[in-house]
Amino acid sequence: MPTEAPRSLPYPLGVTLLDGAANVAVYSETADRVEVCVFDEHGEERRTTLENRTGHVFHGQVPDVRVGTRYALRVHGPWDPAAGLRRNPHKLLLDPHATGITGEYSWGQAVFGHDMNDPEQMDSTDGAGSTPLCVVAEPGFDWGDDRAPRTPLAETIIYEVHVKGFTKRHPDIPDDIRGTYAGLGHPAAIDHFTSLGVTAVELLPVQQFIQDSHLVENGLRNYWGYNSIGFLAPHGDYSSAGDDGEQVAEFRAMVKSLHAAGLEVILDVVYNHTAEGNHLGPTLSYKGIDNASYYRLVEDERASYFDTTGTGNSLNVGHPAALGLIMDSLRYWVTEMHVDGFRFDLATTLTRQDGTEDLHSAFLTLIAQDPILAPVKMIAEPWDTAGYQVGGFPADWSEWNGKFRDDVRAFWQGEDGVLSTLSQRVLGSPDVYEADRRSPLSSVNFITAHDGFTLADLTAYNAKHNSANGEDNEDGESNNRSFNNGAEGATEDEGVNARRARARRNFLATLLFSAGVPMILGGDEIARTQGGNNNAYAQDNEISWYDWDSADHELLGFTRELIALRRENPALRPQWFRQAPGTDSPDTVRVLRSDAEEFSTEDWANPDARSLQFVWEHRGADAFALLLNSAENGVEFTVPEAPNQEWVLSASSDSDQKVEGPVTTLIVRDQSFTLLRSSSQ
Repeated sequence: MPTEAPRSLPYPLGVTLLDGAANVAVYSETADRVEVCVFDEHGEERRTTLENRTGHVFHGQVPDVRVGTRYALRVHGPWDPAAGLRRNPHKLLLDPHATGITGEYSWGQAVFGHDMNDPEQMDSTDGAGSTPLCVVAEPGFDWGDDRAPRTPLAETIIYEVHVKGFTKRHPDIPDDIRGTYAGLGHPAAIDHFTSLGVTAVELLPVQQFIQDSHLVENGLRNYWGYNSIGFLAPHGDYSSAGDDGEQVAEFRAMVKSLHAAGLEVILDVVYNHTAEGNHLGPTLSYKGIDNASYYRLVEDERASYFDTTGTGNSLNVGHPAALGLIMDSLRYWVTEMHVDGFRFDLATTLTRQDGTEDLHSAFLTLIAQDPILAPVKMIAEPWDTAGYQVGGFPADWSEWNGKFRDDVRAFWQGEDGVLSTLSQRVLGSPDVYEADRRSPLSSVNFITAHDGFTLADLTAYNAKHNSANGEDNEDGESNNRSFNNGAEGATEDEGVNARRARARRNFLATLLFSAGVPMILGGDEIARTQGGNNNAYAQDNEISWYDWDSADHELLGFTRELIALRRENPALRPQWFRQAPGTDSPDTVRVLRSDAEEFSTEDWANPDARSLQFVWEHRGADAFALLLNSAENGVEFTVPEAPNQEWVLSASSDSDQKVEGPVTTLIVRDQSFTLLRSSSQ
């Protein structure tokens, strides 16, 4: 009897390789017909209609599809923008579940579903030749004995890094792999991470993103990558081997190398919007496949998009199609690419299934019950353009704590009345998390991040210098709190440089000696500068790339010392909020005035107070006293009795700080910190 041909299946979505063919499945509630368009090496197109439909999934077998095959979709159906329907079979569309994407867009009418002169009219210009194509990547990989490090949050130190920026000018990385995944997995890069002491690299977006048309027109490029179009595809430009599927293997090899060194890989992911923009934006994928399922449309004006991201659209996280795509993507990066966690850009948007943020949203609920995602780190950027939600995510999530950044900066600037809030931040922000029974590990603490000044620029510039962005210096944060204490850009004044150096050390120490999960902006440890640009999103050039030849090696050594202190001493990384001495907790913290007395309500309210000290103890381990002084004058501290051996100097931002003999009092100079250590043995 003849062998029955295998049936096509509606799941998994995307391309599944068979013997000499592929099963292809595409979700669309309102399409009439879906075609898979396969392109040969000469660009000739062969179309196959997906003949089967199960529920809202079109599926079928496409012959002669194998690793390396290039393809796209054409979707037929109604064109009615006023009803939220934007089907246009003249346009080539990327498969939402593609694991590889090759090529770039040629911006023009061919990639817009509507007539650019009349947005209500469908355009008939064919998109072939003007769009990237999906590419079938090799599904397998030799992972060998790869193991996820699974570093506990209490021991985690995150390093936010850009794949290209870190590697592009690194002198010890070979020229042919600079700016790539292979470069980040090179021993020279790994040696920097491990010798610095961080435990995880958090990669700025590496899911396939596009070059915005307005940037291309102005001779700029999207550097940060917050303009995603392919949620399962590693960005092809970061592959040294090519983007015909090789980027998938190169990304995996990078992860394998980082894991072998004990480093976790966290992805900064952008699921809140896509690169298709608003009703005047291009038709690249989701908009032409099932616009109303993937995007939130304005209820009474369905030609328009609900936007809480500032990009023109927001994903429709109240719909199974969009939610399913996000979940498929997350599981893919964990199971097939072996990543260890995710930082969700504008995560609050993902909780707005009905317009307002919701702790019990479908997005958060799905992640909470997923066994594949349960072991990995989940970090929220807990705000969007419509709301600020620090402290509003579930207990098993961590959050970028913007309050830590703002309050620590305010303290070291010497602002009035911030001593109380500063103490809350150093203790792990109990005012934000304790009422919900969340620990300090809910707080990802940071002073600087990709979006803003670098640490060097924060302490050297009074104002932003963003003219290179082509927006008349009106983009980015409006100004900078002045930490430079001298003429902007001055380098010849030793006093100015010394104060800047102390300011950088103060920030790093406050970050690394606070309860919570510290995150260092990549390059801050070598005083990386962007020339005062605090919004370098479009600067894919020397403004953003690390200048290793100008690295501040003294600051690098100091940062290594602070990280080593944190990692080696549990007292400096408590897992819970302040406990009174004598409780069952192994961690105790005392917050004291400079005279070693307890703070009164009046003390906390004193607007002129600029100094305080923290005494960190952990049962059976060394104890530490952290003395902070943001005043413009030196302050005499009375230190409490040493819990173990006599206090000795452990670290200070003041290179002239001295500690001799048994310490009872100590002068901490203006705008400085000092860390004392009481050895347990």
